[in-house]
Amino acid sequence: MQAITVIAIAGFLIAGSLALAPRRVGVDGFFDGRDQDHLAPGLWTLVLSQVTTWIFARSLMNAAVLGYFYGFAGTLAYTAYYGSFLTGGFIVARLRATGARSVQDWLKQQFGALGTGCYNAVIGLRLLSEVFANLLVVGLIFAAVLPDVAGVSTISILTVSVVALAYSALGGLRASLRTDVLQMSVFLVVFGAALMALLGSSGFDFGEILRAQGTAGSTNGWILLLVAFLQVFSYPAHDPVMMDRGFLADSKTTKRSFIYAFFLSVVCIFGFGMFGIQAGLIGAEYQGELIGTWAGMFPPWVFAALMISLLVSALSTLDSALSSAARLCIDELRLLPRSVGNGRIIMVGFVVLGVLLTLWGNKSLFDAVAVSGTASMFLTPVLLVALVWGRVVPRWSYVVAFAASMLGALAYFLRDVPLVAAMLPEGHKYEQLLVICIVVLTVGFAAVLFGSYRAARLVEIEQG
Repeated sequence: MQAITVIAIAGFLIAGSLALAPRRVGVDGFFDGRDQDHLAPGLWTLVLSQVTTWIFARSLMNAAVLGYFYGFAGTLAYTAYYGSFLTGGFIVARLRATGARSVQDWLKQQFGALGTGCYNAVIGLRLLSEVFANLLVVGLIFAAVLPDVAGVSTISILTVSVVALAYSALGGLRASLRTDVLQMSVFLVVFGAALMALLGSSGFDFGEILRAQGTAGSTNGWILLLVAFLQVFSYPAHDPVMMDRGFLADSKTTKRSFIYAFFLSVVCIFGFGMFGIQAGLIGAEYQGELIGTWAGMFPPWVFAALMISLLVSALSTLDSALSSAARLCIDELRLLPRSVGNGRIIMVGFVVLGVLLTLWGNKSLFDAVAVSGTASMFLTPVLLVALVWGRVVPRWSYVVAFAASMLGALAYFLRDVPLVAAMLPEGHKYEQLLVICIVVLTVGFAAVLFGSYRAARLVEIEQG
C-alpha cells in the first residue's frame, strides 16, 4: 500500500509540475524567472523556492544520518549550514549595494576574467554534484519502497531525470519558481504530518533528543559544528541557486525572503534530523542511509510520508540546479548564444552527466557537501576584506586563496590515498576536515590581508 501511495503522489507531483510549467517562455522568463508581464517573483514565491531548493533530498538524509551517528550534535551541525540564508542575504545586499547583478559581476569588477573563471569552475562542480546526489537519493527511495523489483533504482533515476528535465526545459527558471511553490506546499503538508506523528508517538522524548549522543558518540558531531561555522560565510556564495534568487526581486523583498527562508528551513532540517536521532535512541539497525531503518520503525503511512518528502525535495532541487546550470553556461561562461534552445541543450548535458555519476562508487552523501564547502572557502577572506571592508585585494592573493581551498577540497576527497593520508593528521575524517578548513582559511586570510596591505602601501607611495 505504501508503494502505491508513494507512486501515486509522485505521479501527482509530476503531473502538477508539468501542468504548471509555462508552455511558451521568452528568454527573460527562461533565464531570469520573469512572468509573461516581465514582473519579478513575489515574496512567498521566493521564500518557498529558496527553502525547497535548499531542503533537498541529500540535505534531509545528511541531517538524519548525522543525527543517527552523532546524536543532537550531528543534526545541529548540519542545521548550522542553514545559517547560510543569513550570511547569503548579507552578501547579496552588499553585492547589490555595489551595483553588481551577480557574484560573477562583482568578481569580474575586482579580478577580471581570472576571478570569474575560478568561481565558475567551483559552482559548475557544485551544480553537477546537486544533480548527482539527488538522483542518488531517488534511487535509494524506490529501492526501499519496491525492494523486490529488479533494477528499480536505475529505472527510477532515469524516470525522474527525464521528468525533471522535461518541465525544466519547458520554462527554465520561470518553471522552477512556479513548480517550487507546489512542491514545497506538498512537502510542508506531508512532512508536517510525519513530524506530528513522531512528536506524538509514545516513545518520543524531546529531552532525550537534546541529550542524544548518537550511535557513534557526539564528539565528531561537535567537530562538524565547528566546520559548519568556518564554512557558513562562504557556503552560500558558491551556491548559484541561492545567489540567483538574490537578484530577482527588489532589495526589500529579497532581504525578507532570506530571513523567512532561514527560519522555515531550520525547522524543517532539524525536524527531519530528529527521525535519525530517534532511530539511534531506540537502537534501530542502520540500513541504506536510514531508509531501510525507517521502514521497520514507523507505521506504513509515516514511512510513505518520509519517502514522499525526500522525493519532493529531490525534484525541486533538480529543476533549480538545471535552470542555474543553463544560466551559468549561457550568461556567465558564454558557451552558447543566449536563447531558450541553447539553455535546454545545457540542461540535457547536466542531466546526462548527473546520471552517469550515479554509477560511480562513492555513496557518501556528506562528502559532496564537505568537498564543495571546502572548495568555496577562498571566498571568505576575499568577500570579507574586499566586499565588506572595501580594501583592494590583488589578483595574486585571490589566486593563492583559491589554490589553497581547491587543494584542501582535493585533500579531503583523496584522504584515503596513502600519499595524501601521510600529510593529514591521524584521526576521524571530520577531524581531518576541521584541520583542512583551518589551514585553508589561514593561508587565504594571510594572502589576502598581506596583499591588501601591500596594495595600500603602493598607493601611498605613489601618492606621496
